[in-house]
Amino acid sequence: MKKKYRISKEVKEQILARIKNDGITVAGAAKEHGISTQTIYGWLGSGVKSQPTVLEMSKLKRENKALLELVGKLTASLDRAQKNS
Repeated sequence: MKKKYRISKEVKEQILARIKNDGITVAGAAKEHGISTQTIYGWLGSGVKSQPTVLEMSKLKRENKALLELVGKLTASLDRAQKNS
């Protein structure tokens, strides 16, 4: 029977922050801290919000619109460049 160790909230937050911000892989973090990848994926899943707020949706819509405009401009520019070649 495996012993179950309790990981403090601070350590858990540090591990998740390193994965989200520093780009460390889940497998790398699990190996480094001696815990399973399933445990970390569970932590990541439990931190997911069910619904975005109105402000978050508004921001995402603005960003999406700006990105679509940029893609359109780049596509038109590329088409002109190919026609001129």
